[in-house]
Amino acid sequence: MQEVTATSRHYVDRLFHPDPQKVLQGVIDMKNAVIGNNKQKANLIVLGAVPRLLYLLQQGLSSSELRTECVVVLGSLAMGTENNIKSLVDCHIIPALLQGLVCPDLVFIEACLRCLRTVFISPVTPVQLLYTDPTVIPHLMSLLSRSPRTQDYITQIFSHCCKSPEHQTVLFNHGAIQNIAPMLISLSYKVRMQALKCFSVLAYENTQVSMTLVNVLVDGDLLSQVFVRMLQRNLPIEMQLTAAKCLTYMCRAGAIRTDDRCIVLKTLPCLVRMCSKERLLEERVEGAETLAYLMEPDVELQRIASVTDHLVAMLADYFKYPSSVSAITDIKRLDHDLKHAHELRQAAFKLYASLGSNDEDIRKKITETENMMDRIVSGLSESSIKVRLAAVRCLHSLSRSVQQLRTSFHDHAVWKPLMKLLQNAPDEVLVMASSTLCNLLLEFSPSKEPILESGVVELLCSLTQSDSPALRVNGIWALMNMAFQADQKVKGEIVRALGTEQLFRLLSDPDTNVLMKTLGLLRNLLSTRPHIDQIMSSHGKQIMQAVTLILEGEHSIEVKEQTLCILANIADGNTAKELIMTNDDILQKIKYYMGHSNAKLQLAATFCISNLIWNEEGSCQERQDKLRELGFVDILHKLTQALDPNLCERAKTAMQHYLA
Repeated sequence: MQEVTATSRHYVDRLFHPDPQKVLQGVIDMKNAVIGNNKQKANLIVLGAVPRLLYLLQQGLSSSELRTECVVVLGSLAMGTENNIKSLVDCHIIPALLQGLVCPDLVFIEACLRCLRTVFISPVTPVQLLYTDPTVIPHLMSLLSRSPRTQDYITQIFSHCCKSPEHQTVLFNHGAIQNIAPMLISLSYKVRMQALKCFSVLAYENTQVSMTLVNVLVDGDLLSQVFVRMLQRNLPIEMQLTAAKCLTYMCRAGAIRTDDRCIVLKTLPCLVRMCSKERLLEERVEGAETLAYLMEPDVELQRIASVTDHLVAMLADYFKYPSSVSAITDIKRLDHDLKHAHELRQAAFKLYASLGSNDEDIRKKITETENMMDRIVSGLSESSIKVRLAAVRCLHSLSRSVQQLRTSFHDHAVWKPLMKLLQNAPDEVLVMASSTLCNLLLEFSPSKEPILESGVVELLCSLTQSDSPALRVNGIWALMNMAFQADQKVKGEIVRALGTEQLFRLLSDPDTNVLMKTLGLLRNLLSTRPHIDQIMSSHGKQIMQAVTLILEGEHSIEVKEQTLCILANIADGNTAKELIMTNDDILQKIKYYMGHSNAKLQLAATFCISNLIWNEEGSCQERQDKLRELGFVDILHKLTQALDPNLCERAKTAMQHYLA
């Protein structure tokens, strides 16, 4: 160690020599000493070589050759470990190199860009450092045309430093598209490839960029045609995959239609090819994830993909890694497979989720693939959070099928691992898992009973108190499904566990989805007369108060319709209906909505009155007289002439009750 440090010290000392020629030779010797030697690099950094190299680099008296050699050494030091990069960034290497780009010497500029590229592609470098000085991006754009090297390095820097919509906008506004597009037909493969990567990063989930790309011409051809040519099978896989990504992102951003030939006949088949056994594991992961993203919102693409090259069966191979290796020579391969095994499983689950999100036949095909349900179940308890999330996404997609809920979900007791997953998962997993649980709690699902017995109510009630609107929605949605046609015991348990205070807090939730599902829960709780009467006898006052507030508030038609349906259910109770009959304010509101311009609201309000005048037991005469006094009969008479057939029919039925 002493010896190494002594020689390293010697290299650093030579940087301080008064003779510039000796300094230059010292830098060249240092360059040769550090190539491929991480230990030497670390020693030189510890001994303070970096500040001295940066000083020489920025010193006006240094020769062009010396400054270039200093940058080359710094680039070599950056090629070492992440700690090296941290040290270089801490010494402010980035502003120094960016400053160097204003020099007219092209060789020096290229050296600075190469070093900047190496520093910026490291995950430990804060990308924001590229955007601190607003003059940097336009200057880099102006350097693009200087040489193939400047094109290669600058596009790499852009690709690695474009991490947010704000970054995309900065690059877009400074002419990234016009400046980079001509590079797609460069003679250099490297340059073409980096330009392509840059476009894939710029277009991702960005409508503005994608809509602009669609109209760009390169040498007389539309950019999308240039990308399609890059999908040809004889081109390197990296190019095919990246071009497919560009077309995928443009399609998802709405710039290319999903039924466009370049998507259906070129991009989709190319991505399916990437999933085959012949491809490297990394390529299969990227291919599957991009394909999943491409067809996620489009059922037609899902159908086409499901019958292309036996894709559903091909994906089953993603679960067969690491392969069983007998020969000791394959240890490297085993290590590689192990590293990528969870990425493969994650990608397969994502693609299955996307494939099965709409079509019943595809879902059936997936669940019938060898050991598929077992694989999903074991995926739910994997150590990798990404695999767990992808597995639960896949399960959620399949749980939209009535048939699957009744068969494979029941046979594999999927609810058990799902409940376990809900115990202490991060929010994104919780959202997916609770969405799936909502489907498992539908009344035709055989899993509903065992889930109820497992004490799920408390868990769901705690979700309704989450800060995340998506979790609140799912918690209340699951309770709503649970309360549908449930017996009094289950309903009582829900009301007890949720507590009236929380129920009414949810009824004033700022999120409309939460409000709608809470109203749905209330409507399901207030069904069948004994249940209606029992709940209204204990919580009637608060429920009527909440209903009044919603009908008076600024809410959507859907919210008000659901609220009037709750009133109609209350009006159907034996004793509960008195809470409406003795509340003149509510009666006036019902009257107002019977005369509303929206037929849905008129119909729901008419339901309330129809239930109030229903003549089943003796006390209806009194109610009918009061409602006649308040003018309801005249309104009903008018509604029998309504244009909406349902409304007209409901009004006629109500009139018949009156006359009965």
